[in-house]
Amino acid sequence: MRFLKPVVMTSLVLTSMLSTSLVAQDAHIGSVRTEFKLLGPNSTIEVERFDDPKVPGISCYLSYSQVGGISGAVGLAEEASEASVACRQTGEIAFDPDDVEEQEVVFNQRRSALFKNMRVVRMHDAETHTFIYLTYSTKLVDGSPKNAISAVHYGEY
Repeated sequence: MRFLKPVVMTSLVLTSMLSTSLVAQDAHIGSVRTEFKLLGPNSTIEVERFDDPKVPGISCYLSYSQVGGISGAVGLAEEASEASVACRQTGEIAFDPDDVEEQEVVFNQRRSALFKNMRVVRMHDAETHTFIYLTYSTKLVDGSPKNAISAVHYGEY
């Protein structure tokens, strides 16, 4: 039992560091109000950008809803499992194929107090020289089948 505690703690620290590194590079682009709330912040649709951490030259834009009101302000609101992603080439795409896995989480954001996350996974289709970005929601028991996908081609046709 003593052996498990350091392993679990190390795992939690690494997961926390990974989550932080995946979120540290986003930029808030803007938002629109979808519902007025008398108490607390309004409900909104947020738009953020993050740059692929291992593939310079690709930026992804996410849109997702943010619940307002008092429950939203204190972080207890259950956020919707819907998000949209659009990834584009925003510079020269240069990467080391040995550093890019076939499938890897490149963005992770907590969406509720009860273990719900919004993730973006990058998939690499080396045959067609394309990166595919899939966004979806996870939950401790059930995830959501709602998802969105975007693809960025690199190299020659």
